[in-house]
Amino acid sequence: MRKAAFVTGGSRGIGRGIAKTLAQAGYDIAFTYNTKLDEATTLKEEIEGLGRKCYFYQASMEKDDVPEAVTAQAIADLGRLDVLVCNAGLTVHNSILKLTAEDIDFSYNLDYRSYILCTKVAANHMAEQKIPGRIIFITSTRGIRAYPEDPLYGGMKAALNRAVETLALDLSDYGITVNAIAPGATAIRGNFTMEELTASRFARKIPAGRMGTPREVGGLVKYLISEDAGYITGTVVKIDGGLILGGMPEDASPESGPAWCRLPDYLK
Repeated sequence: MRKAAFVTGGSRGIGRGIAKTLAQAGYDIAFTYNTKLDEATTLKEEIEGLGRKCYFYQASMEKDDVPEAVTAQAIADLGRLDVLVCNAGLTVHNSILKLTAEDIDFSYNLDYRSYILCTKVAANHMAEQKIPGRIIFITSTRGIRAYPEDPLYGGMKAALNRAVETLALDLSDYGITVNAIAPGATAIRGNFTMEELTASRFARKIPAGRMGTPREVGGLVKYLISEDAGYITGTVVKIDGGLILGGMPEDASPESGPAWCRLPDYLK
């Protein structure tokens, strides 16, 4: 029996890497996109070129009834659901001195609420159909380590990292595993050549010496949904090249700088 996966925010960046990797692994795919119809269309063509079925939907995941409705539609179109990957999100930097109630509501609805509601629909389907499903949240190392101007995005990702622990307990009786993947600095545009990955001004901050790629995140998703990973649940797996391992620098000279810094404009 062919298996099926639903990826939110699947048309670009990390989501696109995940969708393509799962299609290459034999999954039929459904995914959402927000604004870039051309990117969604080309991804559908690539997946269908692999001999897989593919469906996509424009979905503003921060809106009240969208997460549940689009997940139900994906299940109906695919005929079943074995894997849910919640990836849709938007990195926003907010100073506490300037953020608004609207900022808080948007971040909560998109970066947390949509994940939980998609999971509700997917988990009910998996439980009712006796599918030993896999649910993956794409979070961030910003949910593990604190940064300035990050009370919302990082805070919501931290909440998701905690939520997978409870969800894993709740769904364990149904053979459903729930895990989070926390990427660090990941290149989302370009051809991802080694030259490009190492040339980034951010690469020198990473012990691995380069940025990560969507394909690598997709590979980790592929492992976590495999039978080999059936004993892994309620876990957050970092994929960041060692980015957040560093603490207080041993070099105490003024020129070494602090262990944290405000993000320059080109990284915002």
